[in-house]
Amino acid sequence: MFAGGLLVCLLAVFQLGSRAHYAPDEVTYLPGATFEISYRQWSGYLQARPGTFLHYWFVTSQRDPVKDPLVLWLNGGPGCSSLDGFLSENGPFHVNDDGTTLYENKFSWNKIASVLYVESPAGVGFSYSDDQKYATDDDQVADDNYRALQSFFVKFPEFIHNDFFIFGESYGGIYVPTLSLCVATGAAKINFKGFAVGNGLSSFAFNDQALIYFGYYHGLFGEDLWRDLNNGCCDKWTCNFYNSSSESCKTAVNVAFSIVHNSGLNEYALYLDCEGGKRSHKGYEMTMSHLFKKYRKNLHIHKVMPSSVSLGSVPPCLNTTAQRNWLNRGIVRKALHIADVLPPWDLCSDDVGEQYTTLYPTVKGVYLKLLHLGLRALVYNGDTDMACNFLGDQWFVEDLGLKSTTKYQHWIHDDQVAGFYQQFGNLTFLTVKGAGHMVPQWAPGPAFHMFQSFLTNGSY
Repeated sequence: MFAGGLLVCLLAVFQLGSRAHYAPDEVTYLPGATFEISYRQWSGYLQARPGTFLHYWFVTSQRDPVKDPLVLWLNGGPGCSSLDGFLSENGPFHVNDDGTTLYENKFSWNKIASVLYVESPAGVGFSYSDDQKYATDDDQVADDNYRALQSFFVKFPEFIHNDFFIFGESYGGIYVPTLSLCVATGAAKINFKGFAVGNGLSSFAFNDQALIYFGYYHGLFGEDLWRDLNNGCCDKWTCNFYNSSSESCKTAVNVAFSIVHNSGLNEYALYLDCEGGKRSHKGYEMTMSHLFKKYRKNLHIHKVMPSSVSLGSVPPCLNTTAQRNWLNRGIVRKALHIADVLPPWDLCSDDVGEQYTTLYPTVKGVYLKLLHLGLRALVYNGDTDMACNFLGDQWFVEDLGLKSTTKYQHWIHDDQVAGFYQQFGNLTFLTVKGAGHMVPQWAPGPAFHMFQSFLTNGSY
């Protein structure tokens, strides 16, 4: 009853929309900017359901906002903010280390598209619900994001006809396809063209299984452990590192997982240094909890001692101090129309993450429905990430049973091999060489190249 009633209200407002842009949310000054701004931007709230409001930040294309595509960006977690994508990855500016000044991102995705960043679900970043109850699940998040998207088009009806794409990262591997199915089959008339997932969690089983191979072939385990893993988890034909009933297998996987989890490696970019060294806190535990869920009761992880310096709910090896300091300045919150009563911004919300219920151990069925509808899809991975490794996503794509339409081949950026890709009809699997979990942050040039090629359905 509620869903239908809200949709009727939204459609009614659609018909009444008279302003070309939603003036109350426009960001008219940007504290710390040291450059000329050649686009318009808005920050405010989109209603997901009564009493639930998702914070958005919207920047228009620097090229041609009237004709250029509209892209929605979602970070993952679950429970982490999409403003990390804005301020660290593909937004038009990033924060200097001083936490007060900004610098331009020459590889910003809004060079060629208008980009909408939404902090989801409620309880993440500046998003909130009146009752402050933040337990949720995959389907509720998809529904909330869909309603928030409809709310966006109420405020900005002139973008309803632009080509629309959904991009996401990490747990966005579940957020993006589930939201895409809502958009593709919902009543709202959105010009939806396709979706893309970067270093996404698409299948818990494939992600776990592939991590053992990734770790061994990247030199993390050694021959003795590899022998134990094979003896305990493998028969003549196959290995099962994901949900074996063998106690010796569980023991060996425990040891392997502890190396990934505890040794001080950068989980998100194997060959980058771990900023701040080893530390353990809930933000990291939330990310790691996606791995080896089947063994979770059997794994006995010895946590490292926490650092004396806390970065809040930020996974180890990542440092978002500058972004957090800038977003929590009073002058910045005022510019972004954030109420004083809302708590300080942080990268991830323990409250959301700890109460989150995962409903999709794999999104295979969702992908097949979307591809059957003719939507274009891109699954891309930085190839040094261990949280959501490239091999697991490659296996996920191959398991869809689609016929390949190109061979597996390299792609070029600035006269260098930038990674590899293979196309399966309207789906592309692509790797970005040397990049980690946050591809636009650590390989901005190749990421922009990839982004442009996908939007235009051009060659990589």
